[in-house]
Amino acid sequence: MRKDDGNLKSATAKGFLWGGMSNAVCQMLNLFFGIFLANILGPDDYGPIGMLAIFSAIAGSLQESGFVAALANRKQVDHDDYNAVFWFNVISSLLLYVGLYFAAPLIADYFREPVLVPLARYSFIGFVVAGFGIAPSAYLFRELKVKQKSIALMLSIIVSGSVGVAMAMSGYSYWGIATQGILYVLVRSLCYWWWSPWRPTWRVNFAPLRYLFAFSYRLLVTNLFLRINCNIFSVILGGNGYYTRADVGNYTKANEWNMMGSETVNGMVNGVAQPVLARVADDNERQLHVLRKMIRFTAFIAFPMMLGLSLVSRELIIVAITEKWIESATMLQILCIWGAFIPIQSLFTNLLISRGRSRIYMWSTIVQGTLLTMMLFVLRPYGISNMIVSYVVLNLMWLFVWHHFVRREIELTLPMLLRDILPYFALSAAVMVATYMLTQTVENIYILLPLRIAVAAAIYVCALLLFRSAELREAADYIITRKTKASQ
Repeated sequence: MRKDDGNLKSATAKGFLWGGMSNAVCQMLNLFFGIFLANILGPDDYGPIGMLAIFSAIAGSLQESGFVAALANRKQVDHDDYNAVFWFNVISSLLLYVGLYFAAPLIADYFREPVLVPLARYSFIGFVVAGFGIAPSAYLFRELKVKQKSIALMLSIIVSGSVGVAMAMSGYSYWGIATQGILYVLVRSLCYWWWSPWRPTWRVNFAPLRYLFAFSYRLLVTNLFLRINCNIFSVILGGNGYYTRADVGNYTKANEWNMMGSETVNGMVNGVAQPVLARVADDNERQLHVLRKMIRFTAFIAFPMMLGLSLVSRELIIVAITEKWIESATMLQILCIWGAFIPIQSLFTNLLISRGRSRIYMWSTIVQGTLLTMMLFVLRPYGISNMIVSYVVLNLMWLFVWHHFVRREIELTLPMLLRDILPYFALSAAVMVATYMLTQTVENIYILLPLRIAVAAAIYVCALLLFRSAELREAADYIITRKTKASQ
């Protein structure tokens, strides 16, 4: 094995380990604070925040402009590159806020919610704060400083979550949620500055933006459509009063919990996949090997986690945030099916970006988003459940489109892909069915929830041991090796 292979494998494993642990901890913290908030607040309180989500997402994409990925893919990066990105983001963030400040009345008119005017102007302050943290974040991302970014995220959640819960308990409802979002960005940006040795200077040369933007502008357009795709439900549900504020709140909560689950894996993957794949982009065979290994490990984690979340959705919602949120449980069960495959799609898109195929990434995402939006508008009169099922089915079908483009790059054939993901999907599905059958006679919901989690975990691990899963063995070997080195 080449020395750089060993170094890359070690960096990837370390990134996955830290990314996995940090994302698990972050999502547990999000769950912890989310439970507190959901018990204090109701669907009506979450509705206004859900209505503003798409505007926050669009502004966030415009703000980042794809420069993080552009810097990660550039062979050589110097101070002028980071400095140009920093000042561009600071200026653009201020302009974004000014534009959204004056657009707030129009947003409120569309949703027929006057409270959105002051709420939007307050919550959008987070864009200005985030603009100062993008360049340091890009530095940490490029250098694979996963540990530092992980700690920053955990601290951000703890500080912002504590304040959000305290404000909700004091009767500030959605104002507490908005404050939580602003503080999250502020603490995260401060941590990025603390761990990044790079510092901006007043002497600015915007010339690097030309070649950075040549790579990133397609990512910018793509990210815009991705954010729109993820938040389009809130716009369609709440637009012109078609559905109630409570309906938007229930969907917002269901989607929030689905994303908490999928982001546990997706965040771990995205933390290392793009820079690692970029480093081996000149060797197709090696890149194919790296990608397939990532796909198998992702399937090994994502499928049991998300199908398991779907299995216990009803019990989890009732136990954690009471029956007032029961309508979100059915939505969550359906969304989890797509949530299991989100990390796989992320690997495909990261591969395309690493090979400079941002045009393909952009147009595929645009077409996907356009179809989703059209479909949801057509299905709006037929109920939320039908809309969510169609949303999940179309996203799953689009995975084959992403695979088509990946195959053109590195010959990842469909049989290869199915061999990598089907065993873990079939095993996870079988485990959940078996768990449901074994526990369906238990009536006490407070016993049923932990029992289903324990039974599913035990059956899954035993099955992996029985079939001698390479991913389980490698994960265990790496953890044992790390503990042995730490004790020496």
